[in-house]
Amino acid sequence: MSSGFLLLAQNSEYDYVTQASVCAMSIKANMPDASVSLVTNDTVPDKYQELFDNIIPIPWSEDKQTSDKMSVTERWKLYHSTPYEQTIVLDTDMLVLQDISSWWKFLENYDLFYVSNVLTYRDKTVTSNYYRKTFTSNSLPNLYSGFHYFKKCDFAHDFYKWLELIVNNWELFYGQYAKENYPKTCSMDVSAAIAAKILNCENEITNSSVKYPSFTHMKPYIQEWQYPQARWQNKVGVYLTSDLKLTIGNHLQQGIFHYTEKDFLTEDIIERYERALGINNDS
Repeated sequence: MSSGFLLLAQNSEYDYVTQASVCAMSIKANMPDASVSLVTNDTVPDKYQELFDNIIPIPWSEDKQTSDKMSVTERWKLYHSTPYEQTIVLDTDMLVLQDISSWWKFLENYDLFYVSNVLTYRDKTVTSNYYRKTFTSNSLPNLYSGFHYFKKCDFAHDFYKWLELIVNNWELFYGQYAKENYPKTCSMDVSAAIAAKILNCENEITNSSVKYPSFTHMKPYIQEWQYPQARWQNKVGVYLTSDLKLTIGNHLQQGIFHYTEKDFLTEDIIERYERALGINNDS
């Protein structure tokens, strides 16, 4: 059964294709044989094309520049775009910092799986609902779409059909299922949670009793700092070695690192990944 990682990149005022390419480099650095595919309507630089086993146009798209808010509404299309029978979807602003191929064995027990526990950079399970008040106040499943998995199967297909319906009519569905702390824009996390609630399938698609699969979530107000700031990079230092070991503050990072702040991905970090992967900057 084919399996691989799938990324969606839509350039707007920010270059998400480069972000996705660095994510792909991080996967290949730790799992050289892993298959990675990119769904995009944007041009992928020649030097990065070899990172992707498939570069797939976004289906049912007008192929135009879009905003970050609009790009959220495209994510339900990933089920229909994947070339794999088993797919892990990652947000592009993530780095894979170790071999996570053993996670596939766990995920095979599910037709669809969403992460419901995320970690601080000190490897503690996040307990704060600072960014999740919509979920707690409306009793919605605590799902994170930044990492999710699906098989090509009837159950996952039905779930994604509901996701399409919710995303395309989000004001209507949020008005019914997310009245408290009503989101101002469409959220894939909230939309997935509403789909799970409608289908009454939370226990079938997540497992809050396991620590992994998961990811380190770097939003600042969930790091258990006494005096948090609006940007986590203002609180702790970032250190990336030539062999791609990442330390945040004094803590070596493992698993998947969701850096969230776009300017984390500096030219220096990009070049370190390119050198480690042997990518020619002249390409």
